[in-house]
Amino acid sequence: TVVMHHFLEMPPFLGMMTGLGILKSYGHWIRRKELVEWTDIPISDDEQTGQRPALWKPAVKPFNIFISMKRVEWDTLMFFYGIMLCVGGLGALGYLAVLSSLLYQDLGATAANILVGILSAVIDNIPIMFAVLSMNPDMNLGQWLLVTLTAGVGGSLLSIGSAAGVALMGQARGVYTFFAHLKWTWAIALGYAASIGVHWMMNGHLFTP
Repeated sequence: TVVMHHFLEMPPFLGMMTGLGILKSYGHWIRRKELVEWTDIPISDDEQTGQRPALWKPAVKPFNIFISMKRVEWDTLMFFYGIMLCVGGLGALGYLAVLSSLLYQDLGATAANILVGILSAVIDNIPIMFAVLSMNPDMNLGQWLLVTLTAGVGGSLLSIGSAAGVALMGQARGVYTFFAHLKWTWAIALGYAASIGVHWMMNGHLFTP
């Protein structure tokens, strides 16, 4: 996806669809190969020549790429698809430009990036970062690293703020819940503040214009 977009200037979705097509073609090749190998299993003498019993089944089901795709957490994928669609719509309507002006010009880059991290705990860090990239504010390298840090760590303040948390809640229902994660929010918040401080100490020279 990255190579096709960077060198061929093709939309990212074409790279993803090409990769999916290659994966499904390879899965089809594996399935046909396994079926050919199973047809070569020798038949015992008490069976009719060239035929198998009506109830004969292979010990292992042949590989099927569609069965593997069926196990994907489609609810999570549709959730992120909807978020990306909403962010794209807000950008097309001009709301992201207004928000960028409000955050990065009125509040300043540092305060805005820290606020982005807190917002990513509620909205989800992927669409938040996608919105920031769509805004494309004029920032130095230190600020870009800061917003990357805050969006990543801040997204873990709540279970709904990260893709991993949303997926885990879907897989471990009743065990990992929103309120179970909320018990450790204070510790994550301390880590959030500490990570910002460490970033300032280690990369302070990157914040110069």
